[in-house]
Amino acid sequence: MDKLEELQSSALAPSFSESAIQTTTLGMGCFWSPEALFGHLPGVIRTRVGYAGGTAETPTYRQMGDHTETIQIDFDSEKITFEEILDVFWNNHNPFNINDYKGNQYRSLLLYADELQEEVIQRVIRTRKALGKGEPATEIAPYSRFYLAEDKHQKYYLKRFPNAIEKLRTLYTTQEELNNATLTARLNGLAKGYTNMEHIKNEIRQWPTSPSSQKLMIALISQIRW
Repeated sequence: MDKLEELQSSALAPSFSESAIQTTTLGMGCFWSPEALFGHLPGVIRTRVGYAGGTAETPTYRQMGDHTETIQIDFDSEKITFEEILDVFWNNHNPFNINDYKGNQYRSLLLYADELQEEVIQRVIRTRKALGKGEPATEIAPYSRFYLAEDKHQKYYLKRFPNAIEKLRTLYTTQEELNNATLTARLNGLAKGYTNMEHIKNEIRQWPTSPSSQKLMIALISQIRW
């Protein structure tokens, strides 16, 4: 199954153009909050947390080795640009010192998917330096591999609301569908306080999916007890 098929595996998934989809992998401290931060942004299709940037085989939360907590983002570049993703990244953490933590787990890390993304990264850095923001202390490297984190870490803030998960399971019958859905990314952002229900409903009405699917999603999330 290719990326587009995976993203559209649910009948309720918006229909995205494969040519517009990009993926990036970022580390900016504990991965729970960044997933909610990026998940609330229109144009972001899917968020997942995991481990990347190291060499250890099959890392886990308890045995991460030399990897970093990261968030992997699939986004529609026609709705949100990579430059905008990078601005959110650098404006929402301090690369020089993440919570006084030493070591790789909470590194500021940016893994680019291809040469075009690398060029954009360098252009954004030059712009930020020209604005007096300095050279970010972020490790920048080519992407190699992403290890998906344990399920309890996916959509961490949303899963604090059992009624939300109960309602969403009527739409997404497998754990994978639940974790990968664009709707759950938005609701995870809401659970953390980055957005509100009205913004989500208005965005759903603009999604490239059927009116019946839009109505079903809006009706269901309106019933959630937060």
